[in-house]
Amino acid sequence: MSRRDVLLRALRMWMGSLIVPRIFSKTTGAAWAVPKREAEPVVASTANEGAPAKILGRTRMDPLPANGMVHLRSHYSVQETLQRLEPILRTHGLTVFCRIDHSGEAAKAGLKMRPTQMLIFGNAKSGTPLMVASPTLAIDLPLKALAWEDADGTVWLSYNSPEYLKQRHNIPDDLLRNIAGAGALLQQAAG
Repeated sequence: MSRRDVLLRALRMWMGSLIVPRIFSKTTGAAWAVPKREAEPVVASTANEGAPAKILGRTRMDPLPANGMVHLRSHYSVQETLQRLEPILRTHGLTVFCRIDHSGEAAKAGLKMRPTQMLIFGNAKSGTPLMVASPTLAIDLPLKALAWEDADGTVWLSYNSPEYLKQRHNIPDDLLRNIAGAGALLQQAAG
């Protein structure tokens, strides 16, 4: 990878999803156009560094660092995605503890933020044995689903992968099934 590519990549990561039409070099005065990306499969990070990425959709999102999150492309708005998710969770015996409207709270503070809401959900019967076996897991339970809109208007439903939580908290294999089914329910809500 050339120095220019490394700098462009660092700039893209720093600026998030903003589009930068040109980057000027102070030393040469040259301008580099940032190429516009064509649509390609969504890349979601995996829990293991260097592991192959999971393909989850048909629209491009810049790959995120391997941080244990799964990102599902939703065919609905942020609000509709979570409105679809709530009854699915309840039907499967999960309690919806709360919904946090980050963008709504930002607006109340006079700040602008793309639509971003989080649902916190779980089941004490499933979660308690996990926390008894791995007490630090309590920092990641109840489970969370984050619905957010990127700069292109695409809505994503993101969550921590069970494999990541297993690795992070040393969850015994026989108990991982207690949280492994949540991903399928989130996929249902995303459409």
